[in-house]
Amino acid sequence: MEAIQTLQLMPVHRTNIQIQPFNQPKFEIELPVETVEAEIIDSRRENKRLPFIEANTKEATLLHLKEDCVVPVFSKDNEITISHPSFIETVWEAANQVFPNERIEEPLIRTSHVIKGRTPEAIHKPVKDLLDEDKTIYYERMMFCFEIPTIHEDIEGNRLNLTIGGVRAYNHENLYSKKGVEKFKVFIGFKNMVCCNMCVSSDGYKSELKVMSTADLFSSVMRLFQEYNIAKHLYYMSAYKDSYMTESQFAQFLGKSRLYQYLPIEQKKRLPQMLMTDTQIGLVAKSYYNDDNFALPENQSAISMWNVYNLLTGANKSSYIDNFLDRSLNATQLTEGLNKALYGENEYSWFIQ
Repeated sequence: MEAIQTLQLMPVHRTNIQIQPFNQPKFEIELPVETVEAEIIDSRRENKRLPFIEANTKEATLLHLKEDCVVPVFSKDNEITISHPSFIETVWEAANQVFPNERIEEPLIRTSHVIKGRTPEAIHKPVKDLLDEDKTIYYERMMFCFEIPTIHEDIEGNRLNLTIGGVRAYNHENLYSKKGVEKFKVFIGFKNMVCCNMCVSSDGYKSELKVMSTADLFSSVMRLFQEYNIAKHLYYMSAYKDSYMTESQFAQFLGKSRLYQYLPIEQKKRLPQMLMTDTQIGLVAKSYYNDDNFALPENQSAISMWNVYNLLTGANKSSYIDNFLDRSLNATQLTEGLNKALYGENEYSWFIQ
């Protein structure tokens, strides 16, 4: 950790981030509040239509989740689960405690896999006769994120806003049993405001927070936020812009990624994990030539690893909610590994040789 403490990443735009002991994060705003507010408004207006995840999701509001949705229970003892709104509000409260002087925007929420039910009074009604008040719903999968735009950086003309979020997937719970630990995914990282791609690092992501209550959830989330090293994450992402992959190496990566799915089990175990699907690798190949922001530059024969990283995170937006964050982290790991392989390290060299 001592080497990390000496990283010089100043200035982080609008905010000088000082590396503090993990239990004492500190952030200082340098510009006038009016300037920051104007930039936040402009950023929100420009990016309002860009979703952070696509797949088969739809936008939802916190009010809708609170007032229109039931909360599932564990069927053996009828104990209630932690609801989607409680999850969002707990993470929000933790963020406000860790970043008390920052501007934290309202959460953006996406849902999928609606579970439908009926009120007892409507059990015998034909479907065509059901009224809205006869129906119950909840969403099996939900993802949310909120930005902290007063903490941001610029890489290759791309504004990155600090972003916090989480995933709840009831399909990962055994709701037919008695109440036990409940599982959540939580992250803190950066959102690329050019494309709304998520940049997730290993120390900023917990793939399975197991808790019994919102109090447990709050303390676990606080610990994650305090241990996340903002400067380290920005340092490694910034380094991608100075590394380049030739077209031949990129083609090797695409081909090996497709072969990876069908490797013998023993050979696959000896290689780093690669979670992207064939469809997503196809999207990466297409975007190599056609992406508006990160395609191979015209009349050039090599693409920067920063662009490769964003092609991977862009393709990941087609993932379902319950797989999205794991693949986001894997995109970061792939990029880091490929970048090291370009300089002779062996772990990921199979993908480009």
